[in-house]
Amino acid sequence: MINNSQQSKDTTPLLHREGQGGGSALKQIAILGSTGSIGTQALQVIAAHADRFEARILTANNRWQLLAEQARQFLPAAVVIANEAHYEALRDALSDLPIAVYAGADALCQVVESDEVDMVLTAMVGFAGLPPTIAAIRAGKPIALANKETMVVAGELINRLCREHQVPILPVDSEHSAIFQSLIGEVSPIEKIILTASGGPFRTFTKEQLQTVTPQMALRHPNWDMGAKITIDSATMMNKGFEVIEAKWLFGVEPDKIQVVVHPQSVVHSAVQFADGAVKAQLGVPDMRVPIQLAFSFPERLQSDFDRLDWFTMHDLTFERPDTDRFRCLALAYESLHQGGNMPCIVNAANEVVNRAFLVGNCAFLEMADIIEKTMQRATFIQQPTYEDYLATDKEARRIAAEQTHPSPSL
Repeated sequence: MINNSQQSKDTTPLLHREGQGGGSALKQIAILGSTGSIGTQALQVIAAHADRFEARILTANNRWQLLAEQARQFLPAAVVIANEAHYEALRDALSDLPIAVYAGADALCQVVESDEVDMVLTAMVGFAGLPPTIAAIRAGKPIALANKETMVVAGELINRLCREHQVPILPVDSEHSAIFQSLIGEVSPIEKIILTASGGPFRTFTKEQLQTVTPQMALRHPNWDMGAKITIDSATMMNKGFEVIEAKWLFGVEPDKIQVVVHPQSVVHSAVQFADGAVKAQLGVPDMRVPIQLAFSFPERLQSDFDRLDWFTMHDLTFERPDTDRFRCLALAYESLHQGGNMPCIVNAANEVVNRAFLVGNCAFLEMADIIEKTMQRATFIQQPTYEDYLATDKEARRIAAEQTHPSPSL
């Protein structure tokens, strides 16, 4: 554990600091979840622009060996392993380096408060990303947001804290980055957000076929290389449901103005429609390093060697309505958003439980939506939740959802 109680907190938003976006000082970035898909790609961006960025803090949950390898390569000031059982192994692995090693959930919240940190990339997966994100906002740190569950669970609270502490959020999800880019320079209100979705690996499956889906099948996403949790959420389309909730809070748009469009090619990352009928979209190859780099460098765009679109090979770009009968998780996410209060928090907690249960064979693919819906019906609803309510809701909903899981004979 660490104690930052004596440290002063810089509450000046990054985008208004002198020298940023062109000065000589390296932007110091804390990566929460450096061993995951987003975290490892963020480190690639930092390595490619070592004259602009530096990894100040790296954190992981369980993968201490990879965290140690990253620390040796990037030499951060500190690393944190959330699972305290791995503390000694990580400390010993880095004992010959001048890197501070910490452990535990509290340490995650404390390290982001460091005066030396200029930006925090929240790339942790799930509800666990909420407390350190709140700590970073209260410390005045700009957020590169890749942990969508933070906005799903507590979007209203996060927005209020960002206003109080004058902290900007720069979206990293490809869809929300596309919306953000489409809004740059616009002063007119949004008429509609078009949130594109690949449809996942089972877009064309019938309900009967979905009954036999295995975790191995679900982990083969057709377009994106993501971690297991997000890949499963993509297969059920709950990931897109969470992105709808996230879009509401990031862009101040009501649910009926957010339209999900299935776009299997993942070239159009999302779009915005305005009052005159004009639509602005952001296109590109499916590569998460693009929105990560933009979040780090905004308002600049840095040169990269990422693949470019080949306009002469894009023969077919198709768009479809999502089927919420086969993919009920998307409908449940919309329903939770309409109900408001702590209902999205309930849905997120239940989803984390069934996602894991499916991966280990304790829940069938179609059962995930059933369990989430029953948890929504049974968990305590709170119209105006506090932060403490979110913590209690998460715990209660997980218990209710876990009680409904069981070894699935189909797996």
